[in-house]
Amino acid sequence: MDTRNTNVLVLAYLGDAIYELYVRDYLVNKGISKIKNLHKEAINYVSATNQAKFLKLALENNFFNQEEIDIIYRARNHKEAHKPKSTDIITYKYATGLEALIGFLYLEKRQKRIEEIMKEVLKEC
Repeated sequence: MDTRNTNVLVLAYLGDAIYELYVRDYLVNKGISKIKNLHKEAINYVSATNQAKFLKLALENNFFNQEEIDIIYRARNHKEAHKPKSTDIITYKYATGLEALIGFLYLEKRQKRIEEIMKEVLKEC
């Protein structure tokens, strides 16, 4: 599979699932045992607003290498007919950029880098 030319929305679709798995694992290991509380906490991490906030901060701090930045911007700048329900389009596109990067790294089997990113995400929220 040529991951560099894979549709960025496909990468984001996959990245969203992986991102959420990391968040859920983190929260369960944190000792939260009630589903209602798990869901409430998860929203702090998986919302487009918080994903975009993390991504912007990480970009400002030069956290990503050039290849990763290229994936993020390719996803962020992708023309899409979908209109987000719960946030503005700019925030949604930044969140899509982060999810696409996670999906790309997963397909590239770069687990260590995903773990580094998710460690920063979970630290920021």
